[in-house]
Amino acid sequence: MFNIIKLNEKDNIGIAPMEIPENTKINFDIVTKNQIPFGHKISLQDIKKGSFIYKYGQIIGTASNDIFPGQHVHSHNLIFSEFDRKYEIKSKKEIQQEKNDLFFKGYKRENGKAGTRNYIGLISTVNCSATVVKKIADKINTHLLNNNFENIDGAVCLKHSSGCGMNTSGHGMQVFNRTIEGFKHHPNFGKVFVVGLGCECAQISLYQNDLDKDKVEYLNIQDEGGTREIINKVTKKIINNLEDINSIKRTDIPVSELTVALQCGGSDSYSGVTANPALGFASDLLIKYGGSTILGETPEIYGAEQLLIERANNKEIVSKLIKQIDWWKDYTSINNSSLDSNPTPGNKKGGLTTILEKSLGAVAKSGTSTMMDVLDYGEQISSKGFNFMDTPGFDPVSVTGQVASGANVVCFTTGRGSCFGFKPSPSIKIATNTNMFNRLEEDMDINAGKIMDGESTIEEIGNQIFNKIISVASGEQSKSEINGYGDDEFNPWVIGATM
Repeated sequence: MFNIIKLNEKDNIGIAPMEIPENTKINFDIVTKNQIPFGHKISLQDIKKGSFIYKYGQIIGTASNDIFPGQHVHSHNLIFSEFDRKYEIKSKKEIQQEKNDLFFKGYKRENGKAGTRNYIGLISTVNCSATVVKKIADKINTHLLNNNFENIDGAVCLKHSSGCGMNTSGHGMQVFNRTIEGFKHHPNFGKVFVVGLGCECAQISLYQNDLDKDKVEYLNIQDEGGTREIINKVTKKIINNLEDINSIKRTDIPVSELTVALQCGGSDSYSGVTANPALGFASDLLIKYGGSTILGETPEIYGAEQLLIERANNKEIVSKLIKQIDWWKDYTSINNSSLDSNPTPGNKKGGLTTILEKSLGAVAKSGTSTMMDVLDYGEQISSKGFNFMDTPGFDPVSVTGQVASGANVVCFTTGRGSCFGFKPSPSIKIATNTNMFNRLEEDMDINAGKIMDGESTIEEIGNQIFNKIISVASGEQSKSEINGYGDDEFNPWVIGATM
């Protein structure tokens, strides 16, 4: 007999831990009426047309027709539906902070921030300088391969498709400027060059300030005499600075200086059952030691935002979160879409049906800690602990905002097998199921599928993730770094008309 997984007493569906044939007896004294794919839902009782369907004890949609026990529940009989979000901001318990005696080996910067890597950054202010920063980075990385600079991780070119054709005083430009500023001052960079063309909207003069003036230099292609001249000039400058950039060494730094981006992509039905709650446990543990985490992807908390609101530190950030969601409703509407257009085809193949179901699993990455602040895209963290950031659901754009905010490590859960890295911050990949982990083991750092297999608990995998965060922050290469990911994922959020 096959055992279906029921996550909450209120649930009227269960999850298939493996593919189950038609006419097969399962627990709850039910016989399957059709084949149930791996990770998909099965009805555990009669569900009338128009009735709510529950998973995690929460609403994930409405039955589009009568559903009987043993039937497969998916897009053919489960649809998105709005419902009243009921929440109450709960009184917060004082978190018992652990002694600040747990350390990682990191790079302490002169401004007091802590880096987990020591890269040279080449930031283009506009797509027109993308080729130049790429060529400079290639030259420097070739030079580093042929020379021994053990404390330098390499050169990263942050090229993108934006920086011009935009309203210079609009919201989109503000978001773009915040992003560039965040990367310019990121603690995982030992030296940064900001390179423009010269005539773009994103003028380098917007970024020239006294902060980190010894760390950051600014140049325009037009001012330097063209492509060859600027490539040679910046390359020479960097090579002459390598000894100085290499002089910093890893030292013991409290884990309270770690900020972790909580991210998921290629989610499946197990994401909210294994990897995401395990990452949530690790997030709570890091916060207990004084660290910080950032959850993003506003379109993918839709329908579960009430669970975050209940954990809010104050009413002001609740208002900000609700305004962000209202903005997204309007933004998707004027672009002939809606927030319930999610999930993706891959998500659905993995067993997710509605955005409500996907969001409930996604929110689990944040653990149970108090939500200290709600941030705009790329906004710097000002409150230690758990933060939420307004970002799109597209992973490269979302992580770009989180890293701009100061995340020096990324934890990324996946059920379908997203292959992702993000320089300058190392990315740790966490598989939701053992089948995918075994198939893509060269890309996955941790197998949270062991929870579903009964080999590990959420707490055990959560501790494994926490320890992996510390070891990767201390210099251990993650799988995405070993595979060379991270050079092409920088993707600032483009908002508004391109003119």
